[in-house]
Amino acid sequence: MAPDIILYIILGIITIDFMVDQLLDYLNHKSKRVDLPEEIASFYDESKYRKSQEYQKVSGKFSFITSSFSFIISFLMLSLGGFGYLDQLLRPYFDNEVWLSLAYFGVLYVVSDVVNLPFQWYSTFVIEERFGFNKTTPKTFVLDKLKGYVLSAVLGCVLIGALLYLILNIGENFWLYFWLVASVFILFVNMFYTSLILPLFNKLTPLEDGELKSAIQTYSEKIDFPLDSIYVIDGSKRSNKANAFFSGLGKKKKIVLYDTLINNHTNEELVAILAHEVGHFKKKHILYGFAISILQIGVMLFLMSKMIYNENLSLALGAEQMGVHLNLLAFGLLYSPISTLLGIAMNIFSRKNEYEADAFARDTYNGDSLSTALKKLSVDNLSNLYPHPAYVFVNYSHPPLLARLAAISKR
Repeated sequence: MAPDIILYIILGIITIDFMVDQLLDYLNHKSKRVDLPEEIASFYDESKYRKSQEYQKVSGKFSFITSSFSFIISFLMLSLGGFGYLDQLLRPYFDNEVWLSLAYFGVLYVVSDVVNLPFQWYSTFVIEERFGFNKTTPKTFVLDKLKGYVLSAVLGCVLIGALLYLILNIGENFWLYFWLVASVFILFVNMFYTSLILPLFNKLTPLEDGELKSAIQTYSEKIDFPLDSIYVIDGSKRSNKANAFFSGLGKKKKIVLYDTLINNHTNEELVAILAHEVGHFKKKHILYGFAISILQIGVMLFLMSKMIYNENLSLALGAEQMGVHLNLLAFGLLYSPISTLLGIAMNIFSRKNEYEADAFARDTYNGDSLSTALKKLSVDNLSNLYPHPAYVFVNYSHPPLLARLAAISKR
């Protein structure tokens, strides 16, 4: 396929993707209602509900501005050959293709992040601050950025470097070798994320002795779940928003509760939330998710192996010669429709898992306590109570609140 045809296809893909996203955002905005549903009316006063709608409105407008900016920059970079021009600038300084590629992606990462830095700052210190969420200090913001750069540099050099080396030295069968590398890496992250990576940004401490731990102890013994894997994270260091999550496999599994969650909920509600997270473990959702991720990576790498040596991909981006890094970039753009479809399928799978985890918490502990906890979380996070079904279908990894409440109430 000729380079100009490839370029037109890529431009068409990013344009359609942008337009679909904006259509979904518009439908989601229009689906908002001023009336409070009976199931949650007792938790919202009128001022709080108006605040949640204002938050959704402001966040939606800001999302439109940032996504439009990113689309325009990407369209101009592609249509004007900017990606190829960057390759020409860097190529004289590197004799080794691997180091050239690493430098290329490094420059793209840093420049992209710096360009988007004003938006990130405004989101954190203006929008989140205005609605009472932000607890991040400028010092923490800067330190997070620096730590993120270092972590991205280390992981990027290891993973992208390994991929580039295999592409340049193994041939078309490189995908089998890197599939193994990627699988080991994902397994490592699943097992050690809360032990090695998360502590770089947050403090994790075992749940202290007390009434909450005793209540959890009683429940844990009932369902045969080890108590020593429950931790508290200092989420209040950055935001008032609350959350909980399950991480890890085997003996490395952990349930993590945000300190903001503990501060805003009763012991019964917290045990119900924990029961939901245990449900993910008992239903093997983490294991299934891991297996599906590995399969998806294998499919992507196989398709990549059929395109990665095509010089026209680099030429389509404005380069004067083939560069593996340019071909990787072009492939990523061409693969994005498949990635979007797989993402939708994973969201469907995830929503099913959330319903199952809710049912597990209801059946093994208390459905009313879980419902109350979910209502409080929705109020505290200023969630959208009436998201459009199409927006939910494409973007939601969790079912909307009202759907979850209805499912929990069923026996």
